[in-house]
Amino acid sequence: MSTSVDVVVVGAGLAGLTCARTLQERQVSVRVLEAADAVGGRVRTDEVDGFLLDRGFQLLNPAYPMVQSHIDVSALRLQPFRAGLAARSDRTDQLLVMADPRREPQLIGQTMRSGKLHPSSLASLARWAAPAMRADWTLRDGREDRSRVETMDAAGLHGPLRRVVDTFLSGVLLEDDGSTSTAFTHMLTRMFALGRPALPERGMQALPDQLAGTLHTPVELGTEVVSVEPGKVRSADGEEITAELVVVATGAEAATALTGHEAPAAKGVTTHWYAVPDAPTEHALLVIDQREARGPVVNTAVISNAAPSYAPSGRHLVQASSLLRAGQQPVDDQAVLRQLGGIYGMPTQDWELLRRDDIPYALPAQPAPLRDRTALEVEPGLILAGDHMDTGSIQGAMVSGQRAAEGYLQRRGGTS
Repeated sequence: MSTSVDVVVVGAGLAGLTCARTLQERQVSVRVLEAADAVGGRVRTDEVDGFLLDRGFQLLNPAYPMVQSHIDVSALRLQPFRAGLAARSDRTDQLLVMADPRREPQLIGQTMRSGKLHPSSLASLARWAAPAMRADWTLRDGREDRSRVETMDAAGLHGPLRRVVDTFLSGVLLEDDGSTSTAFTHMLTRMFALGRPALPERGMQALPDQLAGTLHTPVELGTEVVSVEPGKVRSADGEEITAELVVVATGAEAATALTGHEAPAAKGVTTHWYAVPDAPTEHALLVIDQREARGPVVNTAVISNAAPSYAPSGRHLVQASSLLRAGQQPVDDQAVLRQLGGIYGMPTQDWELLRRDDIPYALPAQPAPLRDRTALEVEPGLILAGDHMDTGSIQGAMVSGQRAAEGYLQRRGGTS
């Protein structure tokens, strides 16, 4: 069986959905094929025993320009985290709180008592972050870009505050060697300063669900694509679809399998999800471990403190995320639980493990110098989209999808 359409989009993650939405707004006929049973790609949410579990710990920053352009943010009913961190230290039996005094004035006292905010360290951090705070800041092409460890050292950022920043960023960037591009790190720093990371009331899946709901033609779920070539797609059920353009908007590994295009190196994460009878802290903050004898967990949070909708009434949900490095054994469940007991200062033997998510390709590596705009075209009639073709973020995924659509519209003269 053979059919024809203007554009075929393979993959209904954020990149594919943004591409299809942009094209359909200009009356271009589009089919979106998705092998899974729901849209979202890596941005998925499952309900387990009344809890909402995302596929790995994720947050939505509403300051992302693409989110503001394409998403009805108010409809997501976002549940924000506090603007700051809590840390476990060897020198106290309480979590130390470090919060943004502009947005969390009620936490100023606890922040000043943390002992992490020496004036010289704060000045060094401000010096390092200053380029990202300029009103005219843009993501550069990377010609002057260096790794974040190099630029932090050059800014004189050392001591306890540097250790806090490194630990926090290891959970955001999924690396602990400081190799990530400063330009990319500055982009995320700017977004943290402008927006408050949050979780939608019905989970992160609400984001792709909303995008899919705006399409004129429903996404074709459970439709596996076995081969692509310029202007042609073949599905597992034998259908051959011809089109002026094929957009492969799958994950990086699937895109490599379909097109042969080499994907960036992977950065992985393991997230443990626990149902707990009592919240181990009242803070709606990300929690990091600053003790000398630590474990694999790079960050943890009582999700239900910030997002009550993620847990049934009377129960609480805790996440713990650890780096999943290529070629290394996944983190041990008991090691995670032991570390969490130390972080929160309480027994954890009655914590129920709801699920662990091992995600080998959670983000594409973004080393310096940053290539923030990889050419999408594989060959005429076949292009790629996804965060691995832009920046490793929700913003990057959506930008790549829009770029793919706009390139097609420009070639057609902007009209259907």
